Amino acid sequence: MTTENPEIGREIDAAGIATNYHDVGDGSPVLLIHGSGPGVSAWANWRLTIPALSQRCRVVAPDMVGFGFTERPEGIEYNMESWIRHAIGLLDALDIERASVVGNSFGGALALGLAIHHPERVEKLVLMGSVGVHFELTEGLDKVWGYTPSIGNMKELLDIFAHDRALVTDELAELRYRASIRPGFQESFSAMFPAPRQRWVDAMAFSDEQIQGIDKETLIIHGREDQVIPFENSLRLFSLIEHAELHGFGQCGHWTQIEHGNRFNGLVSGFLCPGD
Repeated sequence: MTTENPEIGREIDAAGIATNYHDVGDGSPVLLIHGSGPGVSAWANWRLTIPALSQRCRVVAPDMVGFGFTERPEGIEYNMESWIRHAIGLLDALDIERASVVGNSFGGALALGLAIHHPERVEKLVLMGSVGVHFELTEGLDKVWGYTPSIGNMKELLDIFAHDRALVTDELAELRYRASIRPGFQESFSAMFPAPRQRWVDAMAFSDEQIQGIDKETLIIHGREDQVIPFENSLRLFSLIEHAELHGFGQCGHWTQIEHGNRFNGLVSGFLCPGD
């Protein structure tokens, strides 16, 4: 498909859902799963990561159902079960038997879910600012999930996401606001995480026993100043997953892959392809 919008890649039927995804590079497959911010898409989340990782790996980055430019089927329930089914459907549609999974925030919980429920499909894990353990809803996450469209509200969210305020420009706020009001985007987003929102944190959390059962090599990355997902989440995951390593970035918020893009890409690339 030819388009002037870089967020729109290819389209494939994955578990019965017309799915927008990017598929770049050759080598061992890596599945990138985005977070759950308003107006998010795989490309918006991973635009600095896809070109770097695709030099050594085959990078597949979908818009998960309910987000981006993927179909929003009428009547679908947005929950971990449907997102896991969608991710497995995508791997099946692309004839990918096994992939390493990189999950950001919400995507981290989905990555954990894949490793727990479909371990045969997962090679390695990278969890960045990850959900998936029990924690008290932060004020930042409550604001993210409770977003109502306006440029002012979007700029407030960007201030929460980024530790480096130089990244929060009027132009970026305008772009992300416009993304959040595309047809269908806000409707599905507002339906996913209605108040009270602690229940959605709990719904995406796995038990200690489930997480301890993960036998995948796991790289855990987190920004120390993250106002959305507590840094303590990653300490907890590190304590539970046997084959884990933890990398914390100081002076970094929830946007590790953007605020420290080169370092993030080098860490992930070296972890996933150490012999290349």
